[in-house]
Amino acid sequence: MRERLTFFCGCCLMVGTWVLAAPAVASLTDLPAGLLAWAQSKWGKEAPQRLAVWQRVARDSKAGLANNKADLAPALTRANAFFNQVPYVNDIKHWGVEDYWATPVEMLGTFGGDCEDYSVAKYLTLKDIGVPIDRLRITYVRAVRLNEQHMVLAYYATPDAEPLILDNLVPDIKPASQRPDLEPVYSFNDDDLWTATGQTRKGAATQVRQWKLLLEKLAKEQAM
Repeated sequence: MRERLTFFCGCCLMVGTWVLAAPAVASLTDLPAGLLAWAQSKWGKEAPQRLAVWQRVARDSKAGLANNKADLAPALTRANAFFNQVPYVNDIKHWGVEDYWATPVEMLGTFGGDCEDYSVAKYLTLKDIGVPIDRLRITYVRAVRLNEQHMVLAYYATPDAEPLILDNLVPDIKPASQRPDLEPVYSFNDDDLWTATGQTRKGAATQVRQWKLLLEKLAKEQAM
């Protein structure tokens, strides 16, 4: 089932020095009332409505996983389809800077995002509903046909399995072997950073500066 948002009217991965991990974030399915009020004051009355649809999608997916933990396909499909409804807007036009990683609240509140925003929102939603993070990797790639940097979310059923690719450029979730248009560069999740092949650990995810900043924003949102 696809939840439609009927009321809806060049990414760069920067790796810096070692830093401390950002604070843990509370469940995304329980947005504070203060955050919803802030979103409405900043982006209008439809912003909290969009966020409410997102929370319902997450809660329904979590319930589905509770009933059948072996079948993650519906949850992957639902998260992918839900966020792919949000229009693509590049960071310069959207935020006035070359590289900005938005939280899901910012993405849905402004109703726009780019490749890293789609990937991050899908990752955080799937993690929140109970998909183990060792199966998920936010993956920095080169989009061959577009000849530009791009980001997708990869899902691994097992550590050595061929990943499934959740992408805003292609609506269907496909195995990596069916996406020759993407060349992996490196990937990460909450814990680790990997090289292009995904087999060699390159360090901690906290080396990704924009990821650290994003986690700090998430913590601030949950504190509202």
